Amino acid sequence: MERRQFLRQAGATLAVASTAGLAGCAAQPPRTATATQGLSLAPIRASTDRITGVYVCTRPFRAEGPRIETQKLGNKTIVHNYGHGGSGWSLSWGSGTLALQMVQASGAKDLGVIGCGAIGLTTALLAQRAGLQTRIYAKALPPDVFSMRASGLWTPDSRICDAAHAPALADRWEMMTRISYARYQSLLGLPGQPIEWIDGYSLSDMPFGKFHGDVPDEPEYGDFASRVRDLTPRPVELSPGNHPFPEPHVRRYTTLMFNISSYANYLMNEYQAAGGKIDIREFEHVEQLQQLPEHTLVNATGYGSRALFGDESVIPVRGQTARLIPQPEVTYGLRLDNLSVVPRSDGIMVQVTGDPGNFNNADVTPHREVSEAAVRELADVMARMKRDATHGSS
Repeated sequence: MERRQFLRQAGATLAVASTAGLAGCAAQPPRTATATQGLSLAPIRASTDRITGVYVCTRPFRAEGPRIETQKLGNKTIVHNYGHGGSGWSLSWGSGTLALQMVQASGAKDLGVIGCGAIGLTTALLAQRAGLQTRIYAKALPPDVFSMRASGLWTPDSRICDAAHAPALADRWEMMTRISYARYQSLLGLPGQPIEWIDGYSLSDMPFGKFHGDVPDEPEYGDFASRVRDLTPRPVELSPGNHPFPEPHVRRYTTLMFNISSYANYLMNEYQAAGGKIDIREFEHVEQLQQLPEHTLVNATGYGSRALFGDESVIPVRGQTARLIPQPEVTYGLRLDNLSVVPRSDGIMVQVTGDPGNFNNADVTPHREVSEAAVRELADVMARMKRDATHGSS
């Protein structure tokens, strides 16, 4: 879809997104903090006996980026909306808006949505709000879908495409990102805090370069951050003495966080309160879709599209997280060279990052020993924090 056509169709939504500042997209270097003394951070109680669960998901990566397009299949019109890599939650509203436009172009009054993860549920809700009678078909519902195992950070270009396909995807990606971002601003402050802003701290022994290092057995991914630099605050370099961490190089970042349990619950409640219907059903063959009463369907099955639609361009990228007992007093995230910590209200998420062996790996077996090692590494960071700068210094 051409950029001008998209803007005409989604003008009202994109106009909201533009209030975030469409003009300031040039990349800018981090600032240096001048007044951060007295930074007080509650220590994370990182110990393996506080792990409440270890979770594995398979992020649906496509080298060319998400598949959002229409296909005629028998007597059905299929609108595909899948293949978002690690950006499903982040791009769901923008991606769903684009899929909805294709649904509306088909003249549909009734819509079936296949899948109830981040993309399927959000697309169904958008269609419902646009006046379509909507039914979700899914073999599992939250909390038993892979989307619920995501880390929960605003990462709109995480494994979204490979570098070679980035130029062709860039404009569409930016539109989806700005639409999604605008919608998330309207969800701030709701009960249960489904969406909130957090500060976090990147820690390194070396001066900062590109934060996400290349994983040896993964492709070079598209990097679009400079196109939406105006949406989130710029990172701030903290000089020694202005933070409690042992590492010589510390950068404070600010980002959106999804408290996924409360956010998914919000979406489900909104959908069902407005009369949305859900059928628990698993499809093993694409021909089974012909039996459904709706003439237009949205395929939001993520990695499941590989089996259902024979799309071998969908590559699973394995990801594992551990969840620690929640600590309401911990409101900050952490990034180390190979570790990410997210302070969600349903549990502090600890994830190993940058480890090889995950690309094209569909194994969803949890490896607890890996998560336990990550928690011990986090415990070492906490043990070396300057105690006079944290809560609970005893």
